[in-house]
Amino acid sequence: MAGQFRSYVWDPLLILSQIVLMQTVYYGSLGLWLALVDGLVRSSPSLDQIFDAEILGFSTPPGRLSTMSFVLNALTCALGLLYFIRRGKQCLDFTVTVHFFHLLGCWFYSSRFPSALTWWLVQAVCIALMAVIGEYLCMRSELKEIPLNSAPKSNV
Repeated sequence: MAGQFRSYVWDPLLILSQIVLMQTVYYGSLGLWLALVDGLVRSSPSLDQIFDAEILGFSTPPGRLSTMSFVLNALTCALGLLYFIRRGKQCLDFTVTVHFFHLLGCWFYSSRFPSALTWWLVQAVCIALMAVIGEYLCMRSELKEIPLNSAPKSNV
């Protein structure tokens, strides 16, 4: 394997640490977006905004603001994929993993499986946005030119 470009070695500790890091990015940035939106409309922040499936929706102003926060969070997490995962092939895997753990968190928090159609639609849109934009950003980074000569040019 030595000498191969981008050789991949199975490293479960790296994968687990990346999962924990992406979960931290997901909930940290979602909390910041919700705090910003709540501050703008003078609403009190609550864990229900993150984990209660019934809050997300398009019919009420708090539901629309929470939905907007989730969509903005997907864009922020795409940047997290760029900086912490750095592989276009793995963006979808980490995106689905983050949202799977969010599903489990919602299920645990509310003691019932999320059944609201709007919650599922918002999560599907967020998965698509996060994965596609994350892959695009990672692919742009992967396709940058590799400098072949790092020595400074001389004027001869």
